[in-house]
Amino acid sequence: MFDLDGKREQVELLELQTVSPGFWDNQSEAKRVQRQLGELQDLIEVWDKNYTDLDETGMLLEMALEERDEATYREVVASLDELRQRIDLVELECMFSGEHDGNNAMLTIHAGAGGTEAQDWVSILLRMYLRWVEDKGFKSDILDYQAGEEAGIKSVTIMVKGKNAYGYLRSEIGIHRLVRISPFDSSGRRHTSFASVMVMPELDDDVDIEINDKDIRIDTYRASGSGGQHVNKTDSAIRITHFPTGIVVQCQSERSQHSNKATAMKMLTARLYERGREEKQRAQENLQGDKKDIAWGSQIRSYVLQPYRLIKDHRTNTEDGNVDAVLDGRLDPFIKAYLLWQHH
Repeated sequence: MFDLDGKREQVELLELQTVSPGFWDNQSEAKRVQRQLGELQDLIEVWDKNYTDLDETGMLLEMALEERDEATYREVVASLDELRQRIDLVELECMFSGEHDGNNAMLTIHAGAGGTEAQDWVSILLRMYLRWVEDKGFKSDILDYQAGEEAGIKSVTIMVKGKNAYGYLRSEIGIHRLVRISPFDSSGRRHTSFASVMVMPELDDDVDIEINDKDIRIDTYRASGSGGQHVNKTDSAIRITHFPTGIVVQCQSERSQHSNKATAMKMLTARLYERGREEKQRAQENLQGDKKDIAWGSQIRSYVLQPYRLIKDHRTNTEDGNVDAVLDGRLDPFIKAYLLWQHH
């Protein structure tokens, strides 16, 4: 799957570009090339180290077998396990081919129909993603938090900061379905709840999306107190409405109105960029025929807690019976399966 020689050739071509006359005439393109070059060089360095470590572990294994050294053999087993995990991680990163896969991500969860049931499902999904973020060593900030009337969350937006955050999380876009015995139903009946997940990249400064002042309205309001520790109590929350598209974004994460406005404008820019990209993609699919009928808003995954316990991704048919582990953040098997499915 990983063509090391091909990556080295790409590095050579990019290095030639950086020394060509007029390379810096287009600053944004030059920065893009340099960023791509750095990422490829880092990737090659990691693979070279993996190959070196594998050779060394192989020699250590031969010595352990020859000398029947059980302690060294256990050391080899531990080294191979660590190496396998490193290779799995870098193999996953090799599948990130999208223009903005390396960027931070803004993830929004909205409750579907169903009132308290659906809003509680949003709170469960939020915890799942925050645990995944923590396990990855990424950072997260809650940008907007709309609490439910009785329990749970109506809507929440988080910024996920980390290498390839968008590349990982774009696999989560769509409708997530929960089937369980409702904790809010005194009769103990089974309920089905839905929540939508939207993911957008935090765009680089060189991405040019024109937003006219006359096309937007900016409102200030007091941040919701129901979010508890999730939000600051402030009068500086910002809501921006984009009239031509009807898109509305909100940010209440900072005490500074200026900071919230800047973040909200980033959110609006990302939403407009994604809208334009999706329109182009739909037009292309109309010409070519849609090979993968997975659009935003489709049901992508079911989380069944009753009458059996199983989580299934409907795009890749990936299943996991350890529901608790997945809801505790173990999403990488689903993400990797999606990336492999997308490449086929």
